[in-house]
Amino acid sequence: METLKYKVIKTKEQYYQYCNEPEKPEEYEDEIDLLTVLIEAYDNEHSTLPDFDPVEMLQSLMADHKMKAKDLAELLNVSKSYVSEILHYKKGMSKEVIRKLAERFAMRQEAFNRPYKLISDYPVMPEEEEAVVG
Repeated sequence: METLKYKVIKTKEQYYQYCNEPEKPEEYEDEIDLLTVLIEAYDNEHSTLPDFDPVEMLQSLMADHKMKAKDLAELLNVSKSYVSEILHYKKGMSKEVIRKLAERFAMRQEAFNRPYKLISDYPVMPEEEEAVVG
């Protein structure tokens, strides 16, 4: 009986090993498809995305890719002021923005689709804050 090259992922070591498999689509298309299914199944079961702030992550990705706000605005097809508001916690990311960011940085949309606190230009009255929290 032939032994399987890939098996259901049961450990983090195995997960990282599979994530780092070289991709050669022409030669190994079926293997890549199988690895994708196995990795996604593990991600769904173990939530491999750490709890982090999507805006901080975006800022880090921008720095890593030497991108400025204007570059991001062009990528997302939005105004520079909208990007600035996102980066300064004044506006949330739309579904379309999340989709484009995930595609550009080769990440799952869930990485950007996480709750984070927005900073309002207007002070919140104590009774309003209680209503929001409670």
